[in-house]
Amino acid sequence: MKISVIIPTLNEEGAIGSVVRAVPANRVDEVIVVDNGSTDNTAEIAASAGARVIIEPLAGYGSACLAGAMAAADADILVFVDGDRSDDPAELSVVVDPVADNQADLVIGSRLKGNLESGAMPLHGRLGNRFIVWLLRLLYGVKLNDIGSFRAIKAQTLFSLKMEQMTYGWPVEMVVKAARQKLRMLNVPVTYQRRIGKSKVTGTIRGTILATYYLVLVPLKYLFESNHHRKAQQHDFSRHGSDQQL
Repeated sequence: MKISVIIPTLNEEGAIGSVVRAVPANRVDEVIVVDNGSTDNTAEIAASAGARVIIEPLAGYGSACLAGAMAAADADILVFVDGDRSDDPAELSVVVDPVADNQADLVIGSRLKGNLESGAMPLHGRLGNRFIVWLLRLLYGVKLNDIGSFRAIKAQTLFSLKMEQMTYGWPVEMVVKAARQKLRMLNVPVTYQRRIGKSKVTGTIRGTILATYYLVLVPLKYLFESNHHRKAQQHDFSRHGSDQQL
C-alpha cells in the first residue's frame, strides 16, 4: 500500500525539518507538508528536508489537512501528523499497521495512554479532551480515550466522509462521521512531546476558546442534522402511507 504523510503547518520553522526527517522512509512513499500561510522559513526548510511542499492559502487546520489529502491523489493510506514535533513520526507503524492490516478504519494515537511528556499537554487541554471524549461517547457511542492529531485512515475512507470543517472542527468531524458510518475506530498509545514553539490552540486563550467551541459544536451539529433528516423521512413515509390509503 502506498502511504502518504500529511503535515499541516503554520510557522513551524523550528521543528519542521526534524519532523520530516523522523518519518520512516522505509514505510512512507511521500511526505507532504502543507504550508498554511507561514511567514517564516517553514516551506524552505521542509523542502530541504525532503518533503513535497504545497501552499494552501485558505486558513484553517482542516483546510490544510484536506489540501494535503487532495495532493496525495494516488495514496492508499493517509497519515496526519502535526509539524511542531509534539507527535513522533518514528512511531508511524503503530498508527498505520491496524489500517494496513484491515483491523481498523480509523486509528488515532492516544497521548493519554502513551508516553506523555511532562508539560506537553496543559491541564485545560486535558480537561477539554476528556470532555469531548465523554460527549462523543454519550452522543455517538464512540469508545475512544483521545482524539489527537496523529492518525491514519485509508484515502478512500476519508473522502467518503465528505469533510466540511475547515478549521478547528476537522479532527472531531472525522470521528463523528466515522461513527455515523459505523466505521471501526481504534486508539493506540503514542508518544506526545512538548512542542517546539507556541501552540496555536492551547497556547492562547483565544485558540483554546475557539477550539473548544468547534469541538463541542460539531458533534451537536451533526446529531441535530441526523435527527432532522430522520424525522423528515418518517414524515414522508407517513404521508406516503396516507396517500396510498386514500
